[in-house]
Amino acid sequence: MIEYIKGSLTELTPAQAVIEAAGVGYALNISLNTFSAIQSKQEVKLFVFEVIREDTHLLYGFSSKKEREMFTLLITVQGVGVNTARMILSAMSVAELCNCISTGNEKMIKTVKGIGLKTAQRIIVDLRDKIVALGIVDEIPAGGAISSPVNNEVRDEAVSALSMLGFAPAPSQKVVVEYLQQHPDAPVEVVVKEALKLIK
Repeated sequence: MIEYIKGSLTELTPAQAVIEAAGVGYALNISLNTFSAIQSKQEVKLFVFEVIREDTHLLYGFSSKKEREMFTLLITVQGVGVNTARMILSAMSVAELCNCISTGNEKMIKTVKGIGLKTAQRIIVDLRDKIVALGIVDEIPAGGAISSPVNNEVRDEAVSALSMLGFAPAPSQKVVVEYLQQHPDAPVEVVVKEALKLIK
C-alpha cells in the first residue's frame, strides 16, 4: 500500500495532479480542496488512497490525512462511490462537511451534484458517530455548530437566499452559522443582509 507520494509537481489541473518521484510520474485524482492547497507549490506531498480493480489501478491524492480519512468514510456509505466522494470534498472542506453531518444538515449535503436526499440522510446517519470516533470532527473551529446549535430553519432559508444571489452554499453556511451563533434570534432578512457584508 502506498501511504503518500512526495516529489515535484509536474502537472496540475483541478481534477488531477502529476507528481514525479524517483523518476516516476504518478497521476493522482484530487479534489478541489487539495487543488487549492497545492496549486502554488513545486514540491508536494499527497496522502494516497488506492483503488485497484481488474481493469484499472487508480490513485487518489489528498493534501491532508484528515481529507483522506473523510474520503474513506464517505465511500463506506451505500450509494457513494469514489467519484461522488471526491465531488463532495470538492464542494466543501472537511470541516464544513463535518459541520453538516454533526448538525444533520441534509439540505447542504444535497446541494452537491449527484447527491439525492436519501444519500444525504445516509451520510449523516452512517458517519455522525464515526467522525467523532476518528477525531475528524476536530477540524471544526472552536465555537462551531457542534457546540452551539442554531435555528436550522432560519439558517436554511438564509443559505438558500444567498445561493439564489449567486453565492456558493458552503461559505454561505459558514457565515450564516457564525452570525446566528452570536445573534440566535435574528430573523432571516437580517441574517442575509449581514451575511452579504461578511461573505467572501
